[in-house]
Amino acid sequence: MSEQTEKELQEGFSWARSQMFADYNAVLGMYQGLACLEHARGESLLDMPCGDGLVTALMAPRFKRVVGLDASSKHLALAKRNLPDAELHECLIEDFSTEERFDTITMINVLEHVADPIDVLQKAASLLSAEGVLIVHVPNARAINRRLAVLMGTLTSCEELSPFDINIAGHRRSYSMKTFTDDITAAGLKIEKTGGVFYKMLSTPQIDWFLKNGLWEDGGFGWGRVGGPQKNWKEEFCRASYELGKEHPEDCNVVYACITK
Repeated sequence: MSEQTEKELQEGFSWARSQMFADYNAVLGMYQGLACLEHARGESLLDMPCGDGLVTALMAPRFKRVVGLDASSKHLALAKRNLPDAELHECLIEDFSTEERFDTITMINVLEHVADPIDVLQKAASLLSAEGVLIVHVPNARAINRRLAVLMGTLTSCEELSPFDINIAGHRRSYSMKTFTDDITAAGLKIEKTGGVFYKMLSTPQIDWFLKNGLWEDGGFGWGRVGGPQKNWKEEFCRASYELGKEHPEDCNVVYACITK
């Protein structure tokens, strides 16, 4: 497949965080950004791909310089609205060229899309400053909701890709924590830390519906504590799912690694 054909392929996928299952993807994106910031270094950020810019915008205030790139012109059009002060590039990660080196590089949910994940990891690491960190997130094939789906019979295996995964999101592969870290090791890189983001019990459409329609008020025997102090129970549910995920990373929606050269 030629580089131009690969670019055209990436242009054709319609998934965008702000436009599909937006309630849950906004929550997940917020916590993915927070997880990145917990391990960020230095003053410069390179986010690739930046997608529609929502997660990049959450991380941007931490840095003096922010650069984003994405292969999709549609995504970059959205990113420009969310990142008016960032430097944005339209290209594949494999084609990005610069003499600049970055203190923090983030790659959020991209390795499952690319033709050669080993090559992309090595390219990203080559753009790190001497003490920089590469933070990579991938969807976890062995998340709790997917393991439940196998037992229910709605997936044949945890690693199965759905038509949505392939045709809308553009996934080429699925990752467990083991296969993810195997690829990082094969790229000749050092793993400093691994973790997980968001303990997810339901499928994405289900949890998106639940965030919109769940019983969040007390008195309805939903998530609120009847007679106790009142809180925003939807926010508390999401925060608790993030905190529980830290204790059980291999059960999470997303797994991540902090990588150095």
